[in-house]
Amino acid sequence: MNSNRKAAKIVGVLFILAAVTAVIGLNLYDPILNGPDYLLKGSEHANQVIVGAVMELILVVSAVGTATTMFPLLRQYNESIALWHVCFRFLEAIIITVGVISVLSLLTLSQEFVAAGAPDPSSFHSSGITLKAIHDWTFMLGPLFMLGINTVMYSYIFYKTRLVPRFISILGMTGATGVFICSLFVMFGVFPQISFWGAILAVPVAANEMILAVWLIVKGFNENAIISLTAKSKRKATI
Repeated sequence: MNSNRKAAKIVGVLFILAAVTAVIGLNLYDPILNGPDYLLKGSEHANQVIVGAVMELILVVSAVGTATTMFPLLRQYNESIALWHVCFRFLEAIIITVGVISVLSLLTLSQEFVAAGAPDPSSFHSSGITLKAIHDWTFMLGPLFMLGINTVMYSYIFYKTRLVPRFISILGMTGATGVFICSLFVMFGVFPQISFWGAILAVPVAANEMILAVWLIVKGFNENAIISLTAKSKRKATI
């Protein structure tokens, strides 16, 4: 039970760490991702942009950490779903990492633009537009599309096993559906990701992660549910 209690605390802390670093990273990227003078502002705020990249890399580590820490427990109910959850969480992390690389490449482009003096900006802008587009797509596919898929997987297992209260699991499945639908709307150009409707559809999954994180840190997983899962797992092993 002590190991499960420790795992619950780790997962809770990692969820909070992921949320905090994601928000900080996006805000620190502002000089190089927003505004028409991003080629100048990016170089001027190089350290800020790099810190933003570090924040997102911490997000990547946290995302992978939540999946791998929960896997031994989730697999006792359904190993296939637990494995899919880990795989989609890894895909989310990979996509976010590609976004980080695009921002750092954009920073290099900005520094080259400044070092060149006053060059013809058209070629630099064309490369910049491409790198910004890569970041925008990864920002949608990772934190929306993939997040929706992997959240519904662990929330479903939580709901079936009662490892956490069912209202948290229901909120998780609802939030996962919301961000997945949001990703499709953004993909087809119905509305931008950073918009009123984008925020409305993202709020439930964000609330789920924070409520789940606090619950796991304070209460941990349901011990009776763990005992039941362990007993079922042992019975399957003997069949």
